Amino acid sequence: GGGGGGAAEAAAAQRDAIFVHSDASATRELPECRGYDFERDLHERRGACDYDALFAQFATFGFQATHLARATAIVNRMLRWRLSDEPVTDDTPDELRDEAVRRRTRCTVFLGYTSNMISCGVREVLCFLARHRLVDCVVTTAGGVEEDFLKCLAPHLMGDFALPGAQLRRRGVNRIGNLLVPNDNYCLFEDWLMPHLDHMLDEQVRSGTVWSPSAIIAHLGAAIDDERSVYYWCAKNNIPVFCPALTDGSIGDMLYFHSYKHSSPSLVVDIARDARRLCDLAVRAPRTGCVILGGGLVKHHILNANLMRNGLHYSVFINTGHGFEGSDAGAPPDEALSWGKIRADADYVKVHGEASMLFPLLVSQTFLKYAAEVAAADADADADADADADA
Repeated sequence: GGGGGGAAEAAAAQRDAIFVHSDASATRELPECRGYDFERDLHERRGACDYDALFAQFATFGFQATHLARATAIVNRMLRWRLSDEPVTDDTPDELRDEAVRRRTRCTVFLGYTSNMISCGVREVLCFLARHRLVDCVVTTAGGVEEDFLKCLAPHLMGDFALPGAQLRRRGVNRIGNLLVPNDNYCLFEDWLMPHLDHMLDEQVRSGTVWSPSAIIAHLGAAIDDERSVYYWCAKNNIPVFCPALTDGSIGDMLYFHSYKHSSPSLVVDIARDARRLCDLAVRAPRTGCVILGGGLVKHHILNANLMRNGLHYSVFINTGHGFEGSDAGAPPDEALSWGKIRADADYVKVHGEASMLFPLLVSQTFLKYAAEVAAADADADADADADADA
């Protein structure tokens, strides 16, 4: 009898351990996990997917789909914020007290990306953002600068991740993932760039011009005169492009060769001037946000500039980095809060994934729709002005 009672007690304990009572108050307000139902697209849209509805449903898919939906919401808040959304306080400067000025004052948007985003088809997406002035500044790497100009001179080509490196080397072809860049393209780039370096050195000697990386990129963006170029549109729309490691690529090679051609004096590149310019941009902004593709230098450079203002208000990161090795690239956003680079009350998310696939989807649900709204508002304003003129 005693043994039976002990077995019953053990079974009851096991049952209690397995079937722990749910506290309904812990989950009462949470949304239901639910995916997208394609039946409506099949029967009402003849198989055409309603992508807006699909992406909206990502919010309750779970996993990285939900993070992408969160990134979409954050970017949309970033783009639509106006200073007029906030109350006027005793600390508000006089120049920001006028209601019309407050309605025009937007969040300053920092865009960062590594060079592979220019290597691949994301370049055209970035070009759209610059063309329509949807960001306020860019931070990238040397490859992210030079490959934009390279593509204006000759195309990158589709290849394969598995192409043997030794064979490609013998044929004078460079591989970037599953993309290929013939060496001849870099020869074209050298032929195009060297006269501009000569011009910059001449300006330095004759007029005392100080060339920072952003000034060099603006000069080259205007000189390329090609609407396919990201930096053509940045130069045209006065969007500064910061590249603190400008020598870490083919441009650095050309500067090296140029220094032997013109050794006394040689061209001087002032990175300190850009450090001040970037930090001033962050400090003077009423509110800041960032979208950063990849990690490393571009991520830290933007975050560190915003440390000067006690952190970003909105932050979206898309990369495949992991935090367990302690790298800045893989660090989760919460780590940046500990440094004061993201505000404690900020909206932020990291989407763990490959940006060539995810970023165009994000743009389709954020920057594109915002640009359409701005264009429609401008058209309405022009129509009203024409009506007033006719009256």
